[in-house]
Amino acid sequence: RPLQAIGLGMTARCVAGVAMIPITVLKTRFESGQYNYTRMSTALVEIYCREGPRGLCCGLVPTLVRDAPYSGLYLMFYTQLKQCTSSLLAQAGYDVKVNGYLASATHFSCGVFAGLLASLVTHPADVVKTRMQLEPLNYPSVAKACQQILVLNGPRGFLIGLAPRMLRRTLMSALAWTV
Repeated sequence: RPLQAIGLGMTARCVAGVAMIPITVLKTRFESGQYNYTRMSTALVEIYCREGPRGLCCGLVPTLVRDAPYSGLYLMFYTQLKQCTSSLLAQAGYDVKVNGYLASATHFSCGVFAGLLASLVTHPADVVKTRMQLEPLNYPSVAKACQQILVLNGPRGFLIGLAPRMLRRTLMSALAWTV
């Protein structure tokens, strides 16, 4: 069953990732402040004209390498943690299905821990993806991006931004499962 959760989570995220990559590129570039785009439609046309279809899909591989395992691992960690927690609570005489507050607390806490674990494993791919999307000329491929990150920042370069990412992804996922 854990392998099914990983497969299901990864497949769903791959489909969503491929469909959303042009919007992800736009979001990353707008947030960076390095580009002077005024509207999304203008930005899409400008990226396509300057960089071709590759520009709208840059960072797809590291995005999928980050998101698919994250979703698969998250779903696996979540279901396993929830199963263990529910079992422990049942042994202590608590019925999670009856107690709404306990059910919400279980969903939330399992979501937080699953998000922390999955984020920790997949964060280096997020660093690579972000570099490729912000500076496609300097980071034209996954291999070149990894090499550049190591040269410029050493191994710790792959952990840049880990704390905010863990906080954001963990809370987002935990709230989604709780609600």
